[in-house]
Formats: sequence, structure tokens, C-alpha cells
Amino acid sequence: MKFARSVWKVLVAIKDGLVLLFLLLFFWALYAALTLRPTPGQVRDGALTITLDGSVVEERSALAPAQLLLSGEAPAHEFQARDVARAIETAADDSRIKAVVIDLEQFTGGRQVHMSRIGAAMDKVRAAHKPVLVRALLYTDDAVQLAAHASEAWVDPIGGAVVTGPGGSQLYYKALMDRFKVKAHIFKVGTYKSAVEPYARSAASPEAKENLSAIYGALWSAWKAEVTKARPKANIDLVTRDPAQWLAQSGGDMAQAAVKAGLVDKVGDKIAFGKRVGDLVGHDPAAGEGGYKGSTLAQYLADKPAPTTGKAIAVVTVAGTIVDGDAGPGSAGGTRIANLIDQAVASGNYAALVVRVDSPGGSVTAAERIRAAIARARAKGLPVAVSMANLAASGGYWVSTPAQRVFAEPATITGSIGVFAVIPSFEDTLASYGVTADGVRTTPLSGQPDVVGGLSPQFEALSQASVESYYARFLRLVADARHKSPQDIDKIAQGRVWDGGTARQIGLVDQFGELEDAVAWAAKAAKAESWHAEFLGSNPGGWQGFLSGLMGDDGSTDSRAAGDVTGLLAQRQQALGWRVLADLGRLNSTAGAQVYCLECGGTAAMAPPPAAQGLVAQASWLALLGKLL
Repeated sequence: MKFARSVWKVLVAIKDGLVLLFLLLFFWALYAALTLRPTPGQVRDGALTITLDGSVVEERSALAPAQLLLSGEAPAHEFQARDVARAIETAADDSRIKAVVIDLEQFTGGRQVHMSRIGAAMDKVRAAHKPVLVRALLYTDDAVQLAAHASEAWVDPIGGAVVTGPGGSQLYYKALMDRFKVKAHIFKVGTYKSAVEPYARSAASPEAKENLSAIYGALWSAWKAEVTKARPKANIDLVTRDPAQWLAQSGGDMAQAAVKAGLVDKVGDKIAFGKRVGDLVGHDPAAGEGGYKGSTLAQYLADKPAPTTGKAIAVVTVAGTIVDGDAGPGSAGGTRIANLIDQAVASGNYAALVVRVDSPGGSVTAAERIRAAIARARAKGLPVAVSMANLAASGGYWVSTPAQRVFAEPATITGSIGVFAVIPSFEDTLASYGVTADGVRTTPLSGQPDVVGGLSPQFEALSQASVESYYARFLRLVADARHKSPQDIDKIAQGRVWDGGTARQIGLVDQFGELEDAVAWAAKAAKAESWHAEFLGSNPGGWQGFLSGLMGDDGSTDSRAAGDVTGLLAQRQQALGWRVLADLGRLNSTAGAQVYCLECGGTAAMAPPPAAQGLVAQASWLALLGKLL
């Protein structure tokens, strides 16, 4: 028995040793995979093919490994607008690239400023006498905007084009909250600050409708002007005045109707389109029927990295909702972004700072943390410029105030200078089920805010005073930045949203320009004869690079986009369902005072919460709904 036990101990020791060895090998391999650097892509003579099987964004969202496991599905692809535009512009002067091909069959959307930027890059390729070909199953507004800049736009025989224009429904919960006797305690400053209206009204206020009408009208005019200039034969009025009649004139054939309206040039399936590209750049029989020679976006970007010569201009991106903490990229964590700025300044490696803002705002404290870091950079002598993308509203404008120069686009949405806070309480809801609250308080603020027993008058007065104090500070920040009095700023504030063109006229921005214009201004202010932009906090290495590779960022994975016209339009409208969850979550949050522009979300379809939230998110929503039920 002693011998058997000895043998058993030896076997167990060998087993434990092998397990340890395999664990070490596993973690070594994982480390090696995470620290790999991208190698130059194998760029072939032919076409640069950009398959946008996802959305175009300012900054790609971070992928959290644990949340990906909980979600049970891969997240939708995201493409940074600057990457797409840079690849297309670079291709204009690359002798290996004979044509640029953009596949929009599974495109899920992009905002107007980003589409304009990519469209300008497409124009540069065409100016170099190279064809730009676009194909899609269904063209909606954003895809039509891109297709207008193409030399050839193709549509599938069972596809078509639909132009809807900006606008749509907002959701209001007053009746629902009354039904369940939930009280929404609202503290705000700003006649036009409509972010609180879903919880206090059953329909939009006249002021909100007035503001939205002006914003949507400006965006719609800018969209039509760009499409008409790029594609003069496009008959937008025919498509939008009476869509049913327009379609009937082509016997219900949406593809032919799109051709007759000048929105696209040719009808053909993917194989026919591929053969057409092959005629231009060379066929590739190894790629199958309709195959042609060329390279993907990922290959091309790896082969053509961004320039690194000259002085470095730091570019820090504030994209998504501004929140407290280290969130992001893809959302604007105040602590994370402030640390990026402080570290850049302390390093002494950068000649200037450009802050790229694409945000509807969010937390007051997070916005202030970012603003203060930008102000510290300027105090250290760094030239500071702000470049506004699609949105720089409310908190997005708050963080812009320290800049020496503010750049925007005509389709930028900015302003929304106002502050609010919302706190729900459930005392009446609980009382209807026989649940009451009582206790002992040492001060009027003990236990406040009491969401189960009700808010005290003293707490409500304190909260309103706090919001008013934040608003007064907001006015002072803007007034100092724009060299006006707080009273002058108050006249154009009150939560009102402005388009970029009007914002320039009233002095909220300095000039029109893209990100590159802001970087060039900052470099000139720093007296840099040559320069390059260095984007901080956007390094795709480590976990992010590894996970991005697994997710197939080269467009090689299947998309969940709907495959027909009705399905795709319905899928985009499903964003209203996610809006319900987001609005209820905002009501249920304890984020405090907010400088957030809810109405800005109506300028583009609202994306669902990241798939990475998965079961955790579902559980939290169920808990919230449980409070209402």
C-alpha cells in the first residue's frame, strides 16, 4: 500500500506539474498575441475595397472581454470616420490603387458630418481621375449622401433608395408614470432644455418643437445642398414630395425608381458589380465569380500608417455621453480624458492640443473635470483648438470653452447651454400596495433624497439652487470664452440648440473647418513648420487589438443587418425601443446634475446598448421595470 501511495503521489505531482506548465504556456501565448503589432498589409494593385458592414463613428467603442462573454454575441462593427477618409484620400495618389470601391450592403449608418468628410475624400479620388464605385441593397439618407460623391452608384435589383429626412418621434412617459404613481422631481434651468420633458409631459412643448424645427430644417437644407452639388441630376423633391407616387411611376420597382430619380446610376447584383470593377482594375478568378484584384481597408491602413514626421499635435477625443470615471473609448469618461490631457502636457512631447468633440454632453462633474484639464493645458502655454464633429452640445460645449479657436461644420449641432437633474420617487406607488416609510431625522436633509418616502422641500430647494448655480457657472464660462457678458450669453442659451451655421453667426464658434483645419491652426499657433496629429487614447493594441481582430474588423464577419427594404427601415426604427431603456435608465440613475442634450439624439438613429452589456444590462432593466410594476 505504501508503494501504491508513493506512485500515486508521483502521478499527482506529474499531473500538477503538467497543469502548471500548460497554464504558463497558455498565458505566454496570450501575452504574445496581445503584444503583437500590426504588420504591413499585403496591398495589391487593383481596387481599394471598403466594406462598411457596420456604423461610422468618431471613436470606436472599447471592447470589454468579460462583457463580451456575457452578451453571447459579437458587437456590431464600428469604423472611425477619420480612418475611412484617410484611406480614401491616400488612395488618390497611390499608383497601386486604380479605383475605390465602397460596399454599403450591410451599412448601419453614420451621422451627417462624417458622411460629408468621407464624401470629400471621395471627391479627391475622382479629381485624380480614378473611379469611385458604390453599391448597396438599400440606400437611406446617409448612404445616399455617400453615393452622391461616387462616379458610379449601383443598387441591387431587389433594392432601392429611400430618403426620409431628419426628424421622428420622441417618447414621453408622463402618463405611464402617472399610472404607476411615480413622481419625477425635476430641477432645471433653460426654457428650451427639453431633456426633462419626457418625464413631465405627454408631448413636446411649443419651445421644443420650435427649436427642433429650426435644427432639422438647417440639417435638411445642408444635406440637400451637398447631395445636389455632388450629383446635380438627383431629383430630391421627386423622391420626398410623394414617395408612393414616385414609386408607382416605376411600377413599384424601387431600384428603377432610384435610377430615374438620379440617386443611383446602375442596377445590378453583386456579381455584376464585381465584374464591372474587374473590367476597371483587373479580374481575379481565384476570388470566384465577380472577383477582382484589390485590397481591404484593414490591409491598406496597415500598409499606410498615419504620418509621424514633424512636431506632434495631441488630439484628444471626447465622443459619446460624458460620464464620471474611466469609461471609454466610445464614451467620454471624465477621469480618463482629463488624465490623457494632463499626461500629454506633462510629457512635453506635444506642441499643441486639439480636442475633438462629438458628444451630446452628460455629467456636470465629468464635463468640468475635462474642461479644467484643457484649461491647465492652455495655462501651460499650449495652443488649444476645439474641433466639433456632429455634436458638441450642452456638456459637449462646456468642455469646449477653454479653447482659443473653435471649429465646427454647418451640420454640427451645438449650444444647448442649460442644466437639469431628475430624481424619481415612489412613495405613492408603494402606498398603493400598503407600504409606507417613516423614521427619525436629525436635519431636514437626513436620508435625502428619499426615493421611497418622498423628497423634502428643503432638499428640493437645495437641488434647484444647485442646478441654478451650475447654469450661472456655465454662462460665465461661455461668456469668458466668447468675450461677452453672461447676460448676452443667456439670451442665446436657455438650453437652445443651434446648427453650426447659426452658431457661427451668433458667436458660439469661430469658423467652419474639419479636424485637419483645427490641427493646422494649432500647429501654426505653435510655430511648427511641419507637424502630425497624434490621437491619444486610441491605441488598438493589447486587449483591444486582439479582440478587434477576433471580431473581424476587416469586414469578414457576417452582419445582422436586415436584408430587405422594409426590414432595414424597421430595424432602424427599433432604436426607439432602446430609447425607452435609455430614458428609463437615465431617470433611474443617480448621476446628479446633467448638461445633456436629449433632443440631439433625434438627429440620427439611436444605437442599441452595446451587446457587451448582455445579461448584466438585462438584469438591471428588469430591476428598473420592477420598480414601476
